Amino acid sequence: MSHTLLRAASAALILTACATASSAASPAACDRACLESFVDVYLDAAIAHDPHRLPVTKDVKFTENGQLLELGEGLWKTLSAKGSYRLFITDTAAGRVAFLGSIQEDGTPAMIALHLKIRDHRIAEAETLVQRSDRSAQGFEKIGYAWTAAVPESQRASRADLVRVANMYFSGMAQNDGKGVYPFADDCNRIENGTFTTNAPTPAGQTRPDPKSASNYSAQWSCREQFESGLLHFVTHIRDRRYVAVDPERGLVFAFAFFDHAAGDTRTFQTPDGRTVTAGPRQPWTWEIAEAFQLQDGKIHQIEAIMERAPYGMGSGWSTPAQVRSSEARYLDH
Repeated sequence: MSHTLLRAASAALILTACATASSAASPAACDRACLESFVDVYLDAAIAHDPHRLPVTKDVKFTENGQLLELGEGLWKTLSAKGSYRLFITDTAAGRVAFLGSIQEDGTPAMIALHLKIRDHRIAEAETLVQRSDRSAQGFEKIGYAWTAAVPESQRASRADLVRVANMYFSGMAQNDGKGVYPFADDCNRIENGTFTTNAPTPAGQTRPDPKSASNYSAQWSCREQFESGLLHFVTHIRDRRYVAVDPERGLVFAFAFFDHAAGDTRTFQTPDGRTVTAGPRQPWTWEIAEAFQLQDGKIHQIEAIMERAPYGMGSGWSTPAQVRSSEARYLDH
């Protein structure tokens, strides 16, 4: 059998498996298991360096780290294995799945954020953010959080409310003044690039910084303490906020965004108690970020993110020029 026929047979088997996993009452739908299976289909094809293994639409679009590429380029040349860390945010209503996971790139640990749009059991959109850091991948694998518990049906928030609360995080951080409404649960934790950046233990022999007198925010503080300190003011703009997957059953939201640091005179600002502080990056630059939120009862309980430094003002490859500059929340397919 030719390679072409083998690839066609492989794609047909994938489509058959997804159709079987779908709801019997709605054969055209792709349920949770079906959507999540496409993540492994995608990664396995990339490990094989063979995009022809993917069932895709004729108009499929693919980006990596904000750049429009052809399937088979970028990480497709170097991905060597899947890692052990796997977090899914699955949006059955929109036919989208987001994934945060560890990988191996040519044998070196790294992290990937992957977002797929599935249409008629084919991949219509594939968006990736690759964070090339072995420390980040190893940190996520060690921490190992996986958000799979269902929220009791009577306590589930609407899709709109989940996005609204998650977006309060971005709005509260941009030019943070310590005076906003911050929807953090008491047990809120944040993990960025495989490291706890909230509630970190105070090193032996040191004193925990006081949020009311410190000049820089501390990873030893809680989510709320960091925001109420006003010391995140140097994040001048959080834009192109795209909420690509929302899972009300589990209370999960997954977003891509860009965090700008304008530097210059924006580094000097006043804290809520009137102190003048200078902090933050000394040159203009941007974080490209994939961020996952776990919410319940209108509060943020857990946050996980990977971020990669990007050119200042960079866009996602999925937005108009106006959307790239906008700080408005966009929930896809809503």
